[in-house]
Amino acid sequence: MPDDDLRAVAVRLPQAPGVYLFKDSSGSVLYVGKAKKLRSRVASYFNRGPRDPRALLLAARTASIETVLTASESEAFLLENSLIKRFAPRYNINLKDGKSYPVIRLTAEEFPRVYRTRTIVFDGSEYFGPFAKANQIDVYLDLIDRLFPLRKRGEVFKRRPAPCLNHYINRCAAPCIGAIGAERYAERVQAVRKLVSGRTGDLSRDLTRQMRRAADEQRFERAAAIRDQLQAIRDVTEQQHVAGVDADDRDYVGHVAGDDWHRFLVLQFRGGNLVGRERFHVLDPGRSGAEAARSRFLLGYYGGRAAALAGLSIYTRAVEEPAALAAALGKLLPADSLRRQAAPRLRVPKRGRHAQILRLAESNARQDAERANPGIDSERGVEELRRELRLPLAPQRIEGFDISHLGGRDTVASLVVFDAGRPVKGEYRHFRIRSLGGRVDDFEAMREVVARRYARVLNDRRPRPDLVLVDGGAGQVSAAKGILDGLGLTDLPLAGLAKRNEEIYLPGRSAPVVLPEGSAALRLMQAVRDESHRFATSYHKLLRTKRVARSVLEEVAGIGPVRSRRLLQRFASVAGVARATPQEIGRCAGVSSETAATLLAHLERRRSRAPAGAG
Repeated sequence: MPDDDLRAVAVRLPQAPGVYLFKDSSGSVLYVGKAKKLRSRVASYFNRGPRDPRALLLAARTASIETVLTASESEAFLLENSLIKRFAPRYNINLKDGKSYPVIRLTAEEFPRVYRTRTIVFDGSEYFGPFAKANQIDVYLDLIDRLFPLRKRGEVFKRRPAPCLNHYINRCAAPCIGAIGAERYAERVQAVRKLVSGRTGDLSRDLTRQMRRAADEQRFERAAAIRDQLQAIRDVTEQQHVAGVDADDRDYVGHVAGDDWHRFLVLQFRGGNLVGRERFHVLDPGRSGAEAARSRFLLGYYGGRAAALAGLSIYTRAVEEPAALAAALGKLLPADSLRRQAAPRLRVPKRGRHAQILRLAESNARQDAERANPGIDSERGVEELRRELRLPLAPQRIEGFDISHLGGRDTVASLVVFDAGRPVKGEYRHFRIRSLGGRVDDFEAMREVVARRYARVLNDRRPRPDLVLVDGGAGQVSAAKGILDGLGLTDLPLAGLAKRNEEIYLPGRSAPVVLPEGSAALRLMQAVRDESHRFATSYHKLLRTKRVARSVLEEVAGIGPVRSRRLLQRFASVAGVARATPQEIGRCAGVSSETAATLLAHLERRRSRAPAGAG
């Protein structure tokens, strides 16, 4: 539709809050926007004065306009967010990471249960989080099972003639048989509530009073049990704690922007503790301004996190229409939630500790963007590398290696591939080092992995890299060079990047090359080195965890290597096995119910002896 016709449509719109949808000739939604005054906002896209590229492009492709009136500007915010999720318009910001995050649910029942979930149901249940990493939830759930076990069985509570197996291994309070009264159970629920909400100071004070009372009454076993509970809570608090500013719930939203993308990083503090961080890469083909991008991100991000909004302080840079955004976020709080508290607060810190933490979030977001998009400076970085290292060709394809081990055990190596400055994750490879026999020898490990990789390259006629980069100094470079020469690859460029001073070691040169800090060439090499280190370390940690987990399971008669592997494949971890039922274990491992019960009891004994948070 010509601009004049669309302008005529716009001037007939009311000066009222609402949402507008631009559609193309096929009826597909191109763009969804919200406005305090629909007529003025929509007409601005089609006026005859100067227009930004986004307005020009939308005007050229728009065939029709649809509007929806709302009662207020904050309602327009919410409706816009809902329509963007529904239609995913091409010219709106596209939030790629739409996953829900895990929280702990404390159910609203006569005898509440506690467990992990990603689904929020507004039935009066309480939710605690967020936890960006699921293993943080495991630490808390394991601690609850040990210190304050609640009931486990059944969606609906009912009296039973006999308890479940969980009660016999001290993992269920068994109110179903009257093993615990309602008043004592409520005290246990309150302790769980304080633990998972980060109010461990209140919980510790309560337990300390109980411990002293038990000691005064000469119930020394009870006092000793409470003492152990206090120590376990301190251990978990120390593990999860990162020095914060206040003991309230806060999020810091770091933001960096490119031409048509935004990178957000959210640091999540709960009860003064840093409990997690989440990263998002946001596509923005319409090239919104920074303030508009932040507003839309915040509404989209918290739109699926209503459980975390009550009483939350959100620290960010300036946003578009802050009053309307704050009101829209407040309306996300469910009216029927029993956890309804103060509405969330938007903060824009200028100085002080909150501003420092926000700058830290922005710095992390910037580093994430550089790692995820090394191609931003790829052309300059590749050309600088060619010049600084005196290479025959610009190193478009770089293959990086790193070695990881712990005291010589489970020594592994990693290979990562970068092409034109970008990681090619489909070509990453792991290697288990076979030649050391438990010895610690990084040089020999490097010889083995380089030999295996490039013998395969020669035999299968695979593409050769323009540069081989090893993590280390002169010793690692010399080890790799000896293998390459032995394979006849004498002309394959090789370098090592040492972590200590970020020096570059080259074969045949006695002095290392030192590049200026922040140069595109050095940043590209660091990206390759850091990625190879991350990939090696993650694989080594996986192998170590599996080895330890298998040995724990195989301590039980009837559980051998084959059955332990089956159990870990089915339940993912020892903690997962411990949460399974005897029937599930029996079916998976092919063992009797007695062996399954023995295994569960064994795992419970190990967990009760281990310090809080142990693997």
